Amino acid sequence: MNRVLVLIIVLFLFAGCSTRGVRYYGGSSSSRNYSSSDNKKYSSVTMRPYVVRGRKYYPTVVSVGDEFFGRASWYGPDFHGKLTSNGETYNMYDMTAAHKTLPMNTIVRVTSKATGKSAVVRVNDRGPFVDNRIIDLSKAAASKIDMVGTGTALVTLEVIGFAKKGKMVIPQQKELDEGPKEEIVTEFALQIGSFVNIEGAMVTQKKFDGIDGYKTIIKDMQTGDRRVFKVWLKGFQSEAEARDYKSNGQFAGSFIVKE
Repeated sequence: MNRVLVLIIVLFLFAGCSTRGVRYYGGSSSSRNYSSSDNKKYSSVTMRPYVVRGRKYYPTVVSVGDEFFGRASWYGPDFHGKLTSNGETYNMYDMTAAHKTLPMNTIVRVTSKATGKSAVVRVNDRGPFVDNRIIDLSKAAASKIDMVGTGTALVTLEVIGFAKKGKMVIPQQKELDEGPKEEIVTEFALQIGSFVNIEGAMVTQKKFDGIDGYKTIIKDMQTGDRRVFKVWLKGFQSEAEARDYKSNGQFAGSFIVKE
């Protein structure tokens, strides 16, 4: 296979949904853009800037716990069986989504403001390229939050992890460290839970997120020969503040951690 043919194939895979008819909307990117020095580190095709209808988009470096707010839409039968931007085949019955700038295989919890229902999806496509829309859900995901009939819905997006291609799993800590992200945690936090299963950690994280103005995150850690998911409450400005909050006794068995 000559170099020209290889280049054509690579460009085709990258273009994905940016070559598909009615989903060409215009919009601006959210979150943090990666710098020119990051460009060398995150040099995969799907992390390079790209242009749709004259507008340039910059895939971003994001952290577990990052949140975004906007309007979601969904796409289904017209694109079922076609290639996504990362080269997978789109299946409207899978829990996937398209986003303009999040790294491919980012796992996001999408919560509808109208219904309060949530869906956990993996980003495997680019779009929606329209003003005021931040994510395009598969039909299955849209059904989970009751927005198939309305077509769009105001939602909150929360980054909860990063998966291996095609698998809805939280990767090992080494893979997280090497992934296209930069996790930023305040110096002091309160550990309020520890779980062997990610599901338990996600329930606790959601239940207490925002309590008294603090935020919860899930830490994927290896303890001895076990993998555990720890829930931290963060946002304390000092160890004294964390100690005072711990002393109110709301979280039995909690303790202060420092990173």
